[in-house]
Amino acid sequence: MRLLSLAFMALFSTILTTGAASAQDNSQSQAAVSQDVPVDGSIFLREAASPMAEEIDQFHNLIILPIMVIISVLILALLIWVIIRYNSKSNPVPSKFSHNTMVEVVWTLIPVLILVFIALFSFDLLYMEDKMPDAQTYEYESGVTKVAVPNDFAKSRRISNDSHLELSIVDQATGDEMTLGVDDFDVQGYGDEELIITLNEAVPAGSHLKVLGGRSRVGRRPLLHKLGMRVGEDNTSKIIPAPSITIKATGFQWGWTYSYPDFGDFEFDSLIAPKETVSSELFRLATTNDVVVPAGETVRIVTTGRDVIHAWAMPAFGTKIDAVPGRLNETWFYTENEGTYYGQCSEICGIDHAFMPISVKVVSREEFEAWVNEQADLNGLEPFFDTTDQLAAAEVPADVN
Repeated sequence: MRLLSLAFMALFSTILTTGAASAQDNSQSQAAVSQDVPVDGSIFLREAASPMAEEIDQFHNLIILPIMVIISVLILALLIWVIIRYNSKSNPVPSKFSHNTMVEVVWTLIPVLILVFIALFSFDLLYMEDKMPDAQTYEYESGVTKVAVPNDFAKSRRISNDSHLELSIVDQATGDEMTLGVDDFDVQGYGDEELIITLNEAVPAGSHLKVLGGRSRVGRRPLLHKLGMRVGEDNTSKIIPAPSITIKATGFQWGWTYSYPDFGDFEFDSLIAPKETVSSELFRLATTNDVVVPAGETVRIVTTGRDVIHAWAMPAFGTKIDAVPGRLNETWFYTENEGTYYGQCSEICGIDHAFMPISVKVVSREEFEAWVNEQADLNGLEPFFDTTDQLAAAEVPADVN
């Protein structure tokens, strides 16, 4: 009966997963999503705000969840069949055999095959999470129809097929980008030290050509692409450029110290925001000082611990990495969506583990540069950026106290 109860619970859980959206209060759900906070009663993953999180969502929804449903239904059917077929009334004289070779082979082999199937997709995902993006960007002036692109990665990382390239036409006045399709250009020299790219049409005046090349393609894409097939029309994945910003996160009981080594190495502490200063939805999520990063750039996070093991986790970015004393670990994230995102320490680090939140504020490049200059001034450093051409009205994130 205990097995039957567990099977019913598993089936009920999957039914709830597929139908929870209709059961939730719409206004509460919309407000929570806009603030990147958990929704009461929801068992969905947090709304993805990065290509990596999109890929994790796809793996969960198209691989893990269907397997869970199939196994739950199969086990439930087997239990019902056993209860009906082999109860004392239907089968008053029980069999005396002790084992069945075929049954034992089947219940060993099938789980192995299921795990191998899952591994086909999970290994690629784990590799992309662990491997720091290294894509390079090259820009060319208007009017060109043929360009030579360096392909000087290590041999194991060289651009070798069309999924490793993204070409776009960038409007110099507005910054808007129009991505070119694979039929809009021809490439010769895949795997060589130089690629020759020929466009069907010249780059228009007032625009320039941007070529992004690398193997760090992540985001939602057809599952068959992971097996080597061409990216389909429903692809929303993108090649992630190499990190342009490094942030060091040092965990301590119970808060974080952040430093920006690329911008004068200023640092600040980030603690849980007092309950009376934030809404109930943000208590234990909001912090006294946000991590501030620019949208549309890859951020490297380097973690370590000052006392015990902590973990820097941001669900909306699909990011989680341990912060271990005496050791440096690194992870990365990329998002184009401005806003404030929340996470928490995901390692049981002590009595106040639940009071160690993480908040990341994603802003425009202009706002980020203004914020960096302000932090430099607070730390007695020279301004890092020339802000004379920046928008004077740019909103600057809250000062570090």
